[in-house]
This record gives sequence, C-alpha cells and structure tokens, in this order.
Amino acid sequence: MGGGELPGLLVNEIGGIHGILHGHVAFLRKHFYLITMKEFLENRKHMSKKVQAIYLWWHKPVIDQELLQSLPNLKVIANSGVGMDHLDLKLVASFGVKMANAPHAVSSSTADTGMALLLASARRLVEGYHIAISAGTEYWEADFLGVEVTGATLGIIGMGSIGYKIALRAKAFEMNILYHNRRRRKEQEEQAVGATYCEKIDNLLQQADFVMVVVSLTPQTHKLIGKREMELMKPTATLINISRGAVIDQEALVTALQTGVIRAAALDVTYPEPLPRDHTLLKLKNVIITPHLGIKTDKATYMITEEAVENILAALNGLPIPSEVLPS
Repeated sequence: MGGGELPGLLVNEIGGIHGILHGHVAFLRKHFYLITMKEFLENRKHMSKKVQAIYLWWHKPVIDQELLQSLPNLKVIANSGVGMDHLDLKLVASFGVKMANAPHAVSSSTADTGMALLLASARRLVEGYHIAISAGTEYWEADFLGVEVTGATLGIIGMGSIGYKIALRAKAFEMNILYHNRRRRKEQEEQAVGATYCEKIDNLLQQADFVMVVVSLTPQTHKLIGKREMELMKPTATLINISRGAVIDQEALVTALQTGVIRAAALDVTYPEPLPRDHTLLKLKNVIITPHLGIKTDKATYMITEEAVENILAALNGLPIPSEVLPS
C-alpha cells in the first residue's frame, strides 16, 4: 500500500473495539494515507516520518511522550468527541502539535441521550420492561408509578452547546429550566429556552426535580457532585450524568441511592467504563446505566469524522483550526 502524496494519518485500528468505523474508511482515504498502530509498530522506522496527523477514536491510540517523540512530522491530533481529559494537553503542545475536538458533531445526539435517560428514569421504563417480559408476570401493581416530567424543574449543570440543546428539548416538555455555568448565557439565549441562571450551584440543586450534569472533566469538576451536593437535592430528585463518570463521586452516589437521599440516577458514563461486574450500582433498581451511548448514532459518528477531517486539513494547510483546543 503506497502512500502517494497524501498525508499520513495514524489511527488505532480499523474496526474492532477501539478502531475507526469501517463505514468511515473510504471518506478518510480520500484525504489521507491511513496507517494503523499495528502497521506503525511493525515498521516504525519507515512510518514515523509519514505520520502528520492522528485521529483519536474512543481515546485510542494512547498519546504519550514516547509516541510523540517518535513522530517528527506530527502536526495535529483530532479527537472524536468533546472531552479532552484523556490527553495531556500541555505535553502535546510542548511538541508543537495542535489539538482539536468535535463539539458541533456531538451536541444533538448527546442532548438526545440526556433526554432519553431523563424520560426513561422518570417513567421507570427499564423496570417496566423487565416486569412486562418476565415469565412469572400475571399482573402489575397499581402503584408502580413514575414521576411527571411536564411542569417539573430541570437543573442543567454546564450550559455549553450540549446543555443548551438539552434546554431546547426540555422546553418542549414544558419543563422549568435552571442552569449553572461558568459564564452566564446572553439574555436572549436564556429567554429563547426559558432558562433561569443560578450563580451558585447549591441554589440549582435545592430546587431541581432532575439534575443533569453536562460538564467537561477537569481538576475543578472532578467529583463535582459528591455527598454534600446530593444531600442538597430533593429526596424526590433524579441525577443524570452524560459528561464523565468521575464528575460524580460514585461511592457517595451509591449511598444516596440506597438511603433515599435522592430518588434515582441515570448514567451514560461511569468510572471506570465498564464498571466491575460486582459493582453495587449495577444491582440497584433505581439506577439506569447505559454504555456511553451519547454520540453513538450513524449520523453523529460520521459527522464527527467529517469535523475531524476539516480540523486536520486546516492544520496541515496552516489555516485556522475550526475546533482547536488550547492547553489551559
């Protein structure tokens, strides 16, 4: 397989657990000479100078100092998602390598996932499914009840592009919307979704029937929601996490769910992923856990790859990178 004039793009693998999707390969090969990690490691001396960009799919390949040192012509790393907590941004930048994520491609699908979890938890869909298909079911209890979504208060922690799209969806369900963010949104943006800003997170936690966490994982947001925060929440409240597992103190969450501090939780992310099979969270009836489905639609994943290609080509051509991420 000859490289021609196309720039070399390093990917973890094609297909498999951590590989780029087969359906994206033809599009990528229009722009790049694809090099898998297996090919790179088998012929490092020849391949190292060819690699000008890396496309991370599901956090792979792992970017460390050894790999960066072995790629003298590397110019950019594109990430297949928003969160960059798996990268040492300062280390990458120290090699003069640019970085980009894909915030535009993922916002709608992740917001859909957040609302799906909210609705599923409120109406106890998973529990209801198991009752409906159980061989021993002859009837269901009259008091198998969920909670109302219409007119309930949703507290959104993190009102970036994903958080704002959640607010748009929640408005359609006639929910009251509170939000907490590092920066307050413009007044017209708040009015468009009927959202009220809470400067202090405590005010949001005390009022919300549903609390949805939509923040990036940083040292400041690690275990942002812990024992104290859960005790501020209503005992009828539901905690929904579509950001990163480590944003929530999972041990404190287990205790809160077991003791009735909060009603329920719905998690698309955990720490680690997947959880150990004997983890207590997997045994609780008032928890829904999904396997990080946030961006996993055919359209969203293809849009992610398109956004990555746009970012990479801009970097290789010395143009402004649309979704560049700078080390803080």
